[in-house]
Amino acid sequence: MSVNVAVVGATGAVGQEFLTVLAERNFPIRNLKLLASSRSAGKTVEFKGKTHTIEELTHDSFKDVQIAFFSAGGSISKEFAPSAVKAGAVVVDNTSAFRMKDGIPLVVPEVNPEQIHKHVGIIANPNCSTIIMNVPVWPLHKANRIKRIIVSTYQ
Repeated sequence: MSVNVAVVGATGAVGQEFLTVLAERNFPIRNLKLLASSRSAGKTVEFKGKTHTIEELTHDSFKDVQIAFFSAGGSISKEFAPSAVKAGAVVVDNTSAFRMKDGIPLVVPEVNPEQIHKHVGIIANPNCSTIIMNVPVWPLHKANRIKRIIVSTYQ
């Protein structure tokens, strides 16, 4: 089964990494929509041997999209994720916009993949440093409960 995918923030570093990972994992994409600001609209990006044109992100960008990966900043996610959900997409948000919102699962697939199914249209993920830390810490926590971790990051 293949799906229609949108990447919001497609020209940014994280958007480009989304595309790299989707290609490496041979994610079953039927149609790919690359969305960004008006500054980037019209630029082209290669993905799996095909040229895709960047489209300007609008509230009407999500027709027929089933999965929308967002990484264009929290304000963009807050403004446009509801439009994606309304159009029928499941939003995977990589910003801080929905991380602490009631009813929106905060998911690290290697730690709590069962939470994915509890979404109501939006799935959030933690900060990148938190994800990287929790992947190896989770099995340690299961073996011997970790009560506290103090972390400093300098990003």
